[in-house]
Amino acid sequence: MNDREIAELRRRFRADRTNITHIRGCYVSESREIVATFDQSVALSGEEELEKYLGLFKRSLSGRQGKNLLDITFRTAQVADSDEHRLLMALRDSDLQDQEALDRFFQLVAESVTLETAYVLLLAHDVYDVPFRGRDGGALEDASENQFSYIVCSLCPVKMTKPGLRYDGQEKAFRLQKPDFVAAAPELGFLFPAFDSCATNLYNALYYTRSADTVHEDFIQAVFRTEAPMAADDQRETFQALLAESLEDQCSYDVVQEVHGQLCGLIADHKASREPEPLVLTKRQVEGVLESCGVTAPGLESFDRQFDEQFGADAILSPANIVDPRQLEVSTPDVTIRVNPERSDLVETRIIDGAKYILVRADDAVEVNGVNIHIGD
Repeated sequence: MNDREIAELRRRFRADRTNITHIRGCYVSESREIVATFDQSVALSGEEELEKYLGLFKRSLSGRQGKNLLDITFRTAQVADSDEHRLLMALRDSDLQDQEALDRFFQLVAESVTLETAYVLLLAHDVYDVPFRGRDGGALEDASENQFSYIVCSLCPVKMTKPGLRYDGQEKAFRLQKPDFVAAAPELGFLFPAFDSCATNLYNALYYTRSADTVHEDFIQAVFRTEAPMAADDQRETFQALLAESLEDQCSYDVVQEVHGQLCGLIADHKASREPEPLVLTKRQVEGVLESCGVTAPGLESFDRQFDEQFGADAILSPANIVDPRQLEVSTPDVTIRVNPERSDLVETRIIDGAKYILVRADDAVEVNGVNIHIGD
């Protein structure tokens, strides 16, 4: 799925646009016990209550692709005949009315997810009349081309609010509000099936994780029975270690700075193009960047071999996951220097009288703890 297709579905989560009729869910305790299940009728829900529910589902389709939104791909054999795919299809095709399938799904999640708090698991089914699109790409809202039937899931931690003063309109006074349990923003979630090229793709699901440092592998393994994608933070750390270990002596400041600059340039160009498809890099493309930075054949061969070991030969990476376009960081165990990537030319490394130095040109104003200082001759 691309940004445009995700945004198209996110717009569904409004009271005047959705076809959701029921919200099914369960409440799971910290000890992984299902405390209660519920079937909430949308028609009987208040306006504010419905907006809260829809807002939680909408959050499960938010964030950046490759970081918060990850593609889950089923193998052909799974789609043809597997318990995990049949369960998801049963939930979707029954409009979440198959109680046996719901109970199995709730129990599956309860046994696989461990959070520090209790949580509520929410499920909704929607049918989207996909508008017909003309040759110019414009959508005709009153001319449906096909229907997209899907389920969306949100797993939301339940947290206790802090006691505080609340204004009581009847008494015209502030009274102590007792602590209460509320559903927080989703920790994880998914949409199944995927909405690719404005059509149903039973071979994929769109998975959401709130945090870039974890993808909740146990949940993915339990629900989708497939290998979890590498978390965004893990991708960056693995790539950084890969450069240092494979390039060895060739891993200089100039090479790393140039790699950072080229990848940031790709990110900027992609953003300017407004291309809805996410920007990705193959191993060959990364090696092309390294070669343009002056890395020699032995370094490239080592990088090729270690890339296969760490990521897989056919892996694709998101540049935004492995570099930060906003800053370039130079650090030692005792000092950290954050540099504007557009002014990386201000920094250089040098050996003076046998000692290694990081030099920063300071022609403009220099501050120490917010105090302007003077650098003498």
